[in-house]
Amino acid sequence: MNTPQRLAVIGALIFSGHALAAQGTLYKDPNCGCCTAWAEHLQGKGITLQVEPSRELASVRSRFGVPSDMGACHTARIGGYTFEGHVPADLVQKVLHDKPKNLVGLAVPGMPPGSPGMEGMGKVAYKVYAFDKAGKRFVYAER
Repeated sequence: MNTPQRLAVIGALIFSGHALAAQGTLYKDPNCGCCTAWAEHLQGKGITLQVEPSRELASVRSRFGVPSDMGACHTARIGGYTFEGHVPADLVQKVLHDKPKNLVGLAVPGMPPGSPGMEGMGKVAYKVYAFDKAGKRFVYAER
């Protein structure tokens, strides 16, 4: 692909709301299928995750600063941020693009039906929380 074509593709990705490629690590129970579905959701948006099976997810969450009451079934580290649970890819991309300085990450506690990776089980409204280095948290988005 020549340079003008490559720039056109990059421009199309930015215009369509897709972030450029990002990589990270997903810590998940080796037997969890919804975690794999979430990783595929992110991959469809240009975010590739290396999977690290773990049966010690509580210690993984603690190591990466996830508040204990915000736990879900998997934890990802992407671009220096922590993403706990079924966080939608567009919000992961927003954090990676905006690079908020005090933000540790985003969390979707539990496993809400209809969230990315949990499709096919109905749909409920859920909140995506942000948490920062000072231990504060707030609603980042509602879906």
